[in-house]
Amino acid sequence: MRNLKLTLSYDGSDFAGWQVQPNAVTIQGTLASAIGRITGEKVLPQGSGRTDAGVHALAQVATFCTESSVPTANFVKALNGLLPPSVRILEVEEAAHDFHARHSAQGKTYRYRIYRAAICPPFLARYVWHYPYPLDEQAMMSAAEKVVGEHDFTSFAAADPERSVGVSAGRGEGFQIPNLRRIFSSTWERHSDELVYTVKGSGFLHHMVRNLVGTFILVGKRTLQVEDIGRILEARNRSASGATAPASGLYLVTVEY
Repeated sequence: MRNLKLTLSYDGSDFAGWQVQPNAVTIQGTLASAIGRITGEKVLPQGSGRTDAGVHALAQVATFCTESSVPTANFVKALNGLLPPSVRILEVEEAAHDFHARHSAQGKTYRYRIYRAAICPPFLARYVWHYPYPLDEQAMMSAAEKVVGEHDFTSFAAADPERSVGVSAGRGEGFQIPNLRRIFSSTWERHSDELVYTVKGSGFLHHMVRNLVGTFILVGKRTLQVEDIGRILEARNRSASGATAPASGLYLVTVEY
């Protein structure tokens, strides 16, 4: 058996997320179908994480085992010939037998894009959150720094307790409350008409990045103060933080091993 590591990019707009679901088009299901047509095997590729419906990926990582002898370079060509244009395989590599896309991950980087101009170009609408309203962007930049370090991020996890248990790199799925995660960097930057949030951490809870963005927006609106971020972390209660930002602006950028 060979253990193959895939790096793929996708536009998540028309997918019901990564994880295979009955009666829904997902990235994992679409990829599994394409692999099966090439190898004749029934496989379910395992991703580094489960991106939600509408979330995009620049370099998602997945692994699967196969008895197929198809060369890795041919796998790239064959898969891209079968997959929809919204999903592209960037690279296929031979991996060690104990390598796992999720369990072996040591860190991830996410990016969130907010379009600030009055009119959002139609060709960008699926890939940003259009927010043309007044914001104190400097305050948002200061607030982002408050989540750097290791914290219990329960206040920024999905409200559904069955979905709130996330993956912390090196600890495996099912790491229970307190939902400790280490954030290595957390920054907002202005790029022309876009306000872009980039966060790098050991792992992320379900909806964590989008809930952080929704809370930073409240700081930008001056509904919250920069100092409130610490209080929200200490509360360990989802109701203490802001609304979940739309999926369209979120990207999985890289996975580190």
